[in-house]
Amino acid sequence: MNLHTTRFGTLDDGTDVLLFTLSNTGGVAVSITNYGGIVVGIEAPDRKGDPADVVLGFESLDDYVKRNAPYFGAVCGRCANRIDKSRFTLDGVEHVLAANQAPNHLHGGNRGFDKAVWAADASDRSVTLTYRSADGEEGYPGNLECRVVYTLQDDCALRIAYRAETDKPTIVNLTNHSYFNLTGSAVPHILDHVLAIRASRYTPLNEELIPTGEIAPVAGTPFDFRAPKRIGQDIEAAGGYDYNSVLDAGRGGEPAARAVEPSSGRVVELFTTEPGVQFYTGNFLDGLRGKRGAIYNPRAGFCLEAQHFPDAVHHPSFPPVVLRPGEVYTQTTSYRFAVE
Repeated sequence: MNLHTTRFGTLDDGTDVLLFTLSNTGGVAVSITNYGGIVVGIEAPDRKGDPADVVLGFESLDDYVKRNAPYFGAVCGRCANRIDKSRFTLDGVEHVLAANQAPNHLHGGNRGFDKAVWAADASDRSVTLTYRSADGEEGYPGNLECRVVYTLQDDCALRIAYRAETDKPTIVNLTNHSYFNLTGSAVPHILDHVLAIRASRYTPLNEELIPTGEIAPVAGTPFDFRAPKRIGQDIEAAGGYDYNSVLDAGRGGEPAARAVEPSSGRVVELFTTEPGVQFYTGNFLDGLRGKRGAIYNPRAGFCLEAQHFPDAVHHPSFPPVVLRPGEVYTQTTSYRFAVE
């Protein structure tokens, strides 16, 4: 393992931001910045051994600060995904959040965890980021002590371990929002990637992309990825993918999801302790210019966001996102890279 640390840039208030690059003998290198906990780059080899950066993003800190509306590579929180009408009631008290995707709340608000500068510590194998989200930040109750540890493992997996504790009842749902294109953007879309998700059910959405509360079978719908299929096969029928898969229990060490890019042979496998994964195909990308001048339009990348279900605070039948004093929130998600 190897660690390389550089200064990524300086914010307007004079705060220096760092970039940490972990690499291993398997040819995988991962770059992480303590601004937003963003995964800036992942270099992974193809079947010929040639590396390419397989995540979308920008080349400068300034771009991440000013233009990262898609949340490229970021930690999303305090509560990832959408909250209906930007408010929730906990123990009889209503909490009003920012309607940053009006009328709803998305990924922690106007200044969520994706825009925080995290304290950082690094070794030759891991980068540990910590952040204290103050009581009332973005409308959330409680001081929340957060830690995210990124570890590059010998098997070429990027392991992301999350932990949080609070001093007041609150809600927590953390995830990583990396967009993958396993061609390394040699092809400007991901329609020919072949994806499998171990999920027999999903949570249907209303017209504002808020769950209806139903948990429905994927059989007979465009959301059925139980058998591997091209992402592009049913994408038009789905209206683009941006939905939560309810992962099957008892996977027995098998990945929750697996994507293959046939021309390069690159593979990414998702392993997670979470009950759901949001599969998203960049539907809201609008021609952003990214790394090496690439233009990111819809379908330029896909996300596999391991998390609890969207808007869970309003649906008692969903796995709960409430965290209380004395409890510890944890989740672990790994993205393992390989070739076939």
